[in-house]
Amino acid sequence: MKTQGEIEAAICDGISRFEQEYMGRGPREIRTHLINDLLVVRLQGVLTAAEQQLAKSLPAEKGRDLLKQVRIQLIETARPVLEAMVQEVTGVKVVSLHRDISTVTGEEVVLLTLTESPIFRELKKK
Repeated sequence: MKTQGEIEAAICDGISRFEQEYMGRGPREIRTHLINDLLVVRLQGVLTAAEQQLAKSLPAEKGRDLLKQVRIQLIETARPVLEAMVQEVTGVKVVSLHRDISTVTGEEVVLLTLTESPIFRELKKK
């Protein structure tokens, strides 16, 4: 049985691999927080060079909207892969997935709701 920290680290690794395989690059930094039946993942530095150029070159709203539409479509297409990875790590099924990305900061937030809180072992106190 994993600790909470081991679950969070495994989710970070899995989502980093997912980003590299499906988006073309991994995040500069990633953190996962397991809060009861919620997984909150914060990725920083996720925009590719092409996405950064797209966001800069078009009018602000158009570039942002186009970038978000492409990312939403990619995530929805690959969603079963992402959900399977989360279920394998946590032992719990994913109920829903929500995400948003900032074209200004290059930060992405992913929120996954689970059917229940994963069971993990407590760290032994020294």
